[in-house]
Amino acid sequence: MTLLLRILCALGALSASLSYAQTGYLGFDRNEYPGDANLKALKQTFAYTGYWLNNPPGGTSNSWAGHRSAVEAAGFGFLVLFNGRLYAELKSETNAQRVGKSDALMAVSSARREGFPRGAIIFLDQEQGGRMLPEQKAYIYAWVDGVTAAGFRAGIYCSGTASRDGQNVVTAEDIRQSAGERKIVYWAINDGCPPAPGCAFPPRPPEPSKSGIPFAEVWQFAQSPRRKDAAGHCTNYASDGECYPPGVPKGLHVDVNSALAEDPSGVRSR
Repeated sequence: MTLLLRILCALGALSASLSYAQTGYLGFDRNEYPGDANLKALKQTFAYTGYWLNNPPGGTSNSWAGHRSAVEAAGFGFLVLFNGRLYAELKSETNAQRVGKSDALMAVSSARREGFPRGAIIFLDQEQGGRMLPEQKAYIYAWVDGVTAAGFRAGIYCSGTASRDGQNVVTAEDIRQSAGERKIVYWAINDGCPPAPGCAFPPRPPEPSKSGIPFAEVWQFAQSPRRKDAAGHCTNYASDGECYPPGVPKGLHVDVNSALAEDPSGVRSR
């Protein structure tokens, strides 16, 4: 083999390696714990899972609590989640910043109780989209500061699409623009097809930057049930509008994500 040919082969191998390194990793999240018996089947498709530290949206209890060891033993990485406050809860508060600090302590306490190490990323679940109002931003940044001060890292789960109120505000961009020097990891939601592939489980998932948020490290590209307003052009959900992964009981629906790492919260590497 000539020297030139060897160089070309080496460059080709390097290019393929870099291409693979930039590929996303597939994960799921859901409000209810899927059950220990289903973890092995889910691991055939997914590298990581969401893990709630408090009651998920609309819930009165947290079925994930106490299952961290089983999930880790099954080989999953983690997206550690804390359900944040809605504007309706914050607008009646005289000090949204104080509430954010209090919730940060709650998130950190729960993370420690579940055995998550210092340095792990905890994602604040921000369900509402559009431009964040002053109370919301005060709460979010106080929560971020509190989590960071306790030795963890802060992330946020939020909309990655333009609001439909005529202002065309993208929540992820709005939060980032006002965050100052804070280091926040962004988990963007964009389940519109395109760019989302819909309820799909590709072996080489799309990179989070394909969500439309170039700085996103996680992309939720399918929600269950399918949101008709956002994902109305997606055609590969089940007839009941849910998203079911392969190899698990029919009733076990999931939201589907792509991330830059097999363990987006950085738990298993510590």
